[in-house]
Amino acid sequence: MSIFDGLGKFGLGDLASSNVFEEEKKEESKATAAAAKSPEDVEAEMLLDKKYQCPQCEKEFTSKMVRQGKAKLAGQEMDLRVIYENIDMTKYDVVMCPHCGYAALNRYFGASTSTQLKLIKENISMKFQPKEFNGKIYSYDEAIERYQMALINALVKKSKASEKADICLKSSWLVRGKMETLDPQKDAEEIQKLKEQEKEFSKNAFDGFVKARSTESFPMCGRDEYSTDYLIAALAYKNEKYDIAMRMLGGVITGQNVNPRLKEKARDLKDEVVKKTKA
Repeated sequence: MSIFDGLGKFGLGDLASSNVFEEEKKEESKATAAAAKSPEDVEAEMLLDKKYQCPQCEKEFTSKMVRQGKAKLAGQEMDLRVIYENIDMTKYDVVMCPHCGYAALNRYFGASTSTQLKLIKENISMKFQPKEFNGKIYSYDEAIERYQMALINALVKKSKASEKADICLKSSWLVRGKMETLDPQKDAEEIQKLKEQEKEFSKNAFDGFVKARSTESFPMCGRDEYSTDYLIAALAYKNEKYDIAMRMLGGVITGQNVNPRLKEKARDLKDEVVKKTKA
């Protein structure tokens, strides 16, 4: 006898055999199946291979990208690094031609002038040794190599300070992401080296954005004036330049039409700066 016996009187006899918790059991089965997959498999399912044509050598290639809507937001850190569940999206923001070494952040890929392409050809492509990335995902080491290629391309083609600063900023995020996968006890020596590398990237990002702030117009790397000022303050804080951090935060906190969430982040960061200066 079903708990839904009697629904036939309402013309719903076909639903009499329904299971009250059937959907919950299906969801549990999905969760169990997902838990059985390796972290690499879970990450790989969020990716796709996007086709590109290199503006330098004109050859076609594919680069791994994160599928739209697949990554679930988990939080944001002080220097605007965004955290997602089961994937570090920063690993997939560089597009690199495996044939000639042309590389750039996705935002800038293909935007090089003929003069810049000539510089890349002469200084990079003519010396470059082709390398394929054939794994299901990009490892942190592979992703760091790709960012190094994007940065050397930016230097060679004399990119704006903001582009070079953005690469350094995201490189610092990437190094931090790698550290988070290591064991503090077993990998202490490697973690220390990565901390130094992150600090160097952070310093270069700070210097670059400060220069860009006075020489370039907004939006800058997709950020408006207040977001950029907050970011400079966060990088100043990380580099122990507390007077600069306070000055930049003041403008964000008192500015008109500033996003309320950004103002709140600025106030939180100001509290941290005050604590450091008092200490």
